[in-house]
Amino acid sequence: MPDTTGADGLTVGQVAARVGVTVRALHHWDEIGLASPSQRTASGYRLYTADDLERLHRVVVYRELGLGLDRIRAVLDDSPADVPGALRAQRAQIDARIERLRQLGAGLDRMIDAHERGLLLTAEQQAALFGPRWNPDWAAQARERYGDTPQWQQYAERSATRTPAEWQAVADTVTDLERDLAEAMDAGVTPGSSAANRLVERHREVFSAYFSLTRQMQVCLGRMFETDPGFAAHYNGIRPGLATWFRRSIDACARSHGIDPDTATWQ
Repeated sequence: MPDTTGADGLTVGQVAARVGVTVRALHHWDEIGLASPSQRTASGYRLYTADDLERLHRVVVYRELGLGLDRIRAVLDDSPADVPGALRAQRAQIDARIERLRQLGAGLDRMIDAHERGLLLTAEQQAALFGPRWNPDWAAQARERYGDTPQWQQYAERSATRTPAEWQAVADTVTDLERDLAEAMDAGVTPGSSAANRLVERHREVFSAYFSLTRQMQVCLGRMFETDPGFAAHYNGIRPGLATWFRRSIDACARSHGIDPDTATWQ
């Protein structure tokens, strides 16, 4: 219960300190008639009595429970007001807010995990989705190599919200592209030809499922596909020599857009 104010009451500053609200809030509550001081000094300064202070404490309690000022007024002033009903309604809103916060917390956990791991899939799920040639260590290697880049951030953010079914759709698109790359090489398609260039452009589109890929970045990836033992084994496992053919096709396409593959950097 609030302390008594004494015969002279309390000033707005004293009440603000005692109740734990701002002077501005007290002035506002006074202006709207929610909680007003009921005494005045001889000089015209308004003072809060013990009853005024008790009402203020009730206002603060209901406000901390999340009730709006109009609802608080109804609870305090309207005799038929359904106080338990108002509190139950507020409790329902709080429960909904708690559930929303729980979902946000789970989403943050997934985002953190995605930034640290890349793929939020088990090794078994990755093998099932991406095929037996997929190396589950590639995500960790990419994190080590590119973890401080905007592209990794894009990849992690997309990974955090992607379901296994959506990853399956990505994997199917990649599989189709790799099949068409192999068939083009088998058919004697020449790097730099319009057919090869279309496949290179398609690769950039497919790769956008992970992050936005510039032509210079694609050149850097082409080098890695040919020289990195893991990636080279992957592409050459589809067709012997595919890693080199694909790198040459990427380089030729880059040249047609004014990019020197020998000096291209990750940008």
